[in-house]
Parts: sequence; C-alpha cells; structure tokens
Amino acid sequence: MRVGFIGLGIMGAPMARNLAEAGYRLTVHNRSPRKAEKLAGETGAAIASSPAETAGRCDAIITMLPGPPEVEAVATEAMENARPGTLLIDMSTSSPELARKLWEAGRERGVGLLDAPVSGGDVGAVEGRLSIMVGGEEEDFRRARPLFEVLGETIVHAGPAGAGQITKAANQVVVALVIQAVSEALVLGTRGGVGPEKIFEVLEGGLASNKVLEVKREKLLGRSFEPGGKVEFHRKDLGIALEAAREHGAVLPGAALVQQLFCALAAKGRAGWDHSALLTLLEDLSERGNERP
Repeated sequence: MRVGFIGLGIMGAPMARNLAEAGYRLTVHNRSPRKAEKLAGETGAAIASSPAETAGRCDAIITMLPGPPEVEAVATEAMENARPGTLLIDMSTSSPELARKLWEAGRERGVGLLDAPVSGGDVGAVEGRLSIMVGGEEEDFRRARPLFEVLGETIVHAGPAGAGQITKAANQVVVALVIQAVSEALVLGTRGGVGPEKIFEVLEGGLASNKVLEVKREKLLGRSFEPGGKVEFHRKDLGIALEAAREHGAVLPGAALVQQLFCALAAKGRAGWDHSALLTLLEDLSERGNERP
C-alpha cells in the first residue's frame, strides 16, 4: 500500500517514521518543507509538494494537523485529486461536525473517510503505543487497521463518521480535568510543606493513581514544560468538546473551567508550553492570593 502522510509535527513525524520503518512506501508533505526533507532523509520517504500531489500518488492518506480549518483545507484539496477507492484517514483532533461533512464529500467522490484521532501524546507516537478511536464505515476501518496496528495498541471502532472525534473530545475532557486535579494536589502539598516527590509517591500508590502521573512526571517534577501536548491545542480541543456538548445537550462545567484556565495560560505567553504547565498558573494564583495589601 502506498501511504501519504501530511503534517509532520510533534505527533505526525514519529507516526510517519513508524510507518516507514514498518515497510510502507511513504510519501510525506508538510507546510514547512524542512520537516519533510528531514524525515525523507531519515527514512527514504518521497516528498510531495502539496496535498493534491500526495493524494495523486497514494492509496491511503493520513493527516495529522493542528485543527479543523487545516483539516478541511487539506482534506478538500486531497479529495479533489484522489482516485476512487482512496482512503483518507484524519488522525487530527478536529470537529465531529466537520468529520461528518468530509465523509459526505468523500462518499460523493468514491473516497473513504475515517476520523481517527489519537491519545497517548508524543511518547505514545514515538513508541507506537497510541490509543486510536475511529469513526467511519466498517469496511474502511478494516482496510485501515493494519496501519493503525503500526501506530497504536488500543484501536476502537467507535461508530459512524464523527464518532472518533466525539470519543476524542471525551478523552480530552478527562485528560484536562486530571491535569487540573494533579496540579491542585501539588500546589496544596507544596504550600503545606510536603515535597512534590512525596505527593507523587502517595498518589501513584493509591486510588488517585492515573496515567498523567506517569507520562507527565518528569515535566511536573523537573519543571520542564517542553511540549508534548501544547496548551494552545488542548484549549482548542476543549472548545470542540464544549461545542459538541451544546449540540447534544451535555453539561460540562469542569471542561469549561479548565478551558478558561488554558486561555489564561496563553495570555501569559505560555500557549506553546506543555499542557501540564497548568501547574504554573495555579502557583501564580496561589502566590497572588497570599500577597498582603
């Protein structure tokens, strides 16, 4: 199978590399050519100059892009040049409504569309251990499964078009609230005189244990917020979740709160930091709360 990969950022580059190492004939495209050139030099992948050229060369195209505007633009261009029977797999975190719209457009052209966002962060992308949640037709899911098995360990066909993005929105709500909870625990502990390492040790050994403690441990304890998942992207993800909540009549007060906290982080110039930097905002607020007039 000839596979195209569009979007070679923090997540996309290691995912594309894993596909190349698994033996797939890979063509890559990225808005900034240097990233495509770097990956091609490392893996032997071909480089395409545009989404349209990528689609013309490939049987399946994977996109991993920042958000809905980029997904719609790239998918629309790719579909215009794709042959009937081509499979377009969007693994970005995007809008359920857009996923359904693109699926309809693909059906008219004979192009299969899957929305297949992922969870697991940059570490999961590098190690090929992502959780992949998929919306779309069963037949298209079966065709794409060998690709998914290279990229991840947990692979779930969530339902029809849009179901993958709804599932990812739910996932991002949980991740955001857990980061918030862990950050609050660390702030409370440290202000009360208990070291963060001790807080971690207790949390990891009891009912409060969670994946965030494992994956974000070095960032939170080492106070190094080089991004895996960026603040700006998680803020966007929660916006998608809240939009879906309004559409379906779901009440998500916790998600709304954390989205506002991410907005405050961005206003402080930390939009490009790892989302675990939410800790720093709570620390800032705690310091201000103890200032004397």
